[in-house]
Amino acid sequence: MHPQTLRQYDRLGLVSPQRAPGRGRRYSARDVARLREVQRLSQEDGVNLAGIKRIMELEKQVETLTDRVQLLAEEVHRLRQVSGRVFAAGAGGDIVATSVGRRPPSPSRSRALVLWRPGRG
Repeated sequence: MHPQTLRQYDRLGLVSPQRAPGRGRRYSARDVARLREVQRLSQEDGVNLAGIKRIMELEKQVETLTDRVQLLAEEVHRLRQVSGRVFAAGAGGDIVATSVGRRPPSPSRSRALVLWRPGRG
């Protein structure tokens, strides 16, 4: 690639090479792979640089979210291993311990008589 092209990609944030002591750019194998992908998208698919930048941002976001989903799935699995019970809200609003996939027990029906007189506080 032409040095001007590399500088432009660096300015746009498409690739961020390390700097040598003399301010020269040092490209890692990952940077080179990214540059090849930018070149492929530009030349073969006709995507402009703004589009390429957006594609790469979305790919990074997908990677981050995939990692997060994996961590959360592992946490759920760990919590299910540690405790076979979960907590739910009972019919009366109280917190009830129950098993995974089970409904909280329904409250027993009270046979108490309640007298209501309107207008009395």
